[in-house]
Amino acid sequence: MTTLRAADPLTPGQVQRQGPLGGLVAAHPRIAGAALVTAVLLVGLVTAVVAVQTVLGTTALGMYRPGAAVAWTVPTAWLAGAVLGAALLAVRRRWPLGVTAALTVVAVASLGVAGVLGVLGLCLACALYTVAATRPARTTWVAAAAAAVVVVAALWWWQEIGLAEILLWGPEPGTGGDPARQLEAPPFSAGRRALSASLLLALVALGVATGSTARARRLYALEIVERYQAMARERDQSAALARAAERGRIAREMHDVVAHSVSVMVALSDGAGAALDRAPERSREALRELSRTGREALSDLQRVLGALDPADAERAVDGAGPEPRPDLPGTDLAGVVERFRAAGLPVTATGLDAPLPADTSLRLALVRIVTEGLTNVLRHAPGTRAVHVALARADRAVEVDVLDEGGTRAPAGGGSGRGVLGMRERAALLGGRVDAGPWPGGGWRVHVVLPWDDAHDDAHDDAHDDAHDDTNEDGVR
Repeated sequence: MTTLRAADPLTPGQVQRQGPLGGLVAAHPRIAGAALVTAVLLVGLVTAVVAVQTVLGTTALGMYRPGAAVAWTVPTAWLAGAVLGAALLAVRRRWPLGVTAALTVVAVASLGVAGVLGVLGLCLACALYTVAATRPARTTWVAAAAAAVVVVAALWWWQEIGLAEILLWGPEPGTGGDPARQLEAPPFSAGRRALSASLLLALVALGVATGSTARARRLYALEIVERYQAMARERDQSAALARAAERGRIAREMHDVVAHSVSVMVALSDGAGAALDRAPERSREALRELSRTGREALSDLQRVLGALDPADAERAVDGAGPEPRPDLPGTDLAGVVERFRAAGLPVTATGLDAPLPADTSLRLALVRIVTEGLTNVLRHAPGTRAVHVALARADRAVEVDVLDEGGTRAPAGGGSGRGVLGMRERAALLGGRVDAGPWPGGGWRVHVVLPWDDAHDDAHDDAHDDAHDDTNEDGVR
């Protein structure tokens, strides 16, 4: 069996498991056609010699007068039928139905003129094989039935030398003396004609059956190839979508690192420089916050780049996965608010002491979205008089509002458009939503709704409390 690589195109021949001979025939159909024509001519020549012997035998038995025309009409019609049949079979692939009709006419003519069918029955079976292999079943059976009925009727009416005569009187009997009786024509025998008709019908049925089988296998192979190609296209499309999704995720993470952290670092450095002379302590505090923000940004950047490491991908495929890292982004909203407050934003917050869901992905999404909202205020609303962050926890959702009163100075530059899109993508991954837009009272509002399962979280809290109690009682976990 041929082994296919992922990049190898599948062919019908590989599906059909063609051997060397089948592959040669499929690759060079003209060679196969020439071989069939040659075989028909050879069979016609050999059987013509047998037909001559049969004529001599029947003449010795008194069926024909010595020197009758049958002595030359039979071999001549036999050989002519073989030559015409071979010539028609040479073009059977181009016109299978036309060749079948022409062979039927030639067979009827040979029977009417010389009373012999010769190898034209074999030729008709080969032509019907091609019809069955290339045409629908209804067309095949109509053509086969029409040809068989016409030729069998002509054979039953005109045949004089057929299979039964060859088997019975092929060898020349007697010593060549005068026959005991002379007949103008051989006597009619339903048994001898039925034997020839049965052989013809068997050849026709064999040709139709093998041709239909070949067509069914070819259509099945083509269907398998089409399915394989469709799966390959779907695989390529899925890979392209996965690459696009991965690029979008990396772009979103890089935007978080660059836009969020760097914006805060710039604001901290500006504030530290402005307060260096009149408030050295505040300047040192801003520099410490600047250093901490830079380290966190560097850790986030290393985490994003680490996701592109093939070694990490291989460990993930093997099931081991990357080792836990202590520098994963935190989920402390209060710390985020304090960082932006240190960067100079007049942030007030309510509800940050409310217990958040245990789901780390939901906590991280809250932190990222709030960070993005405050970064947008820092970049696009400089000099705003107030920024308010409000968190509310309901039974099955967490809602957060980030609202500013609008900037009093012109923003430093336009945005990339990834901020709001990234917030909406993060919320959509968790089944939530983000509404962002101008606030009627002035400024900008970001409203976030993230669903969560209260029962699941309560179970998690209970399990955590039980584990804490066990630790207190036993001292170990």
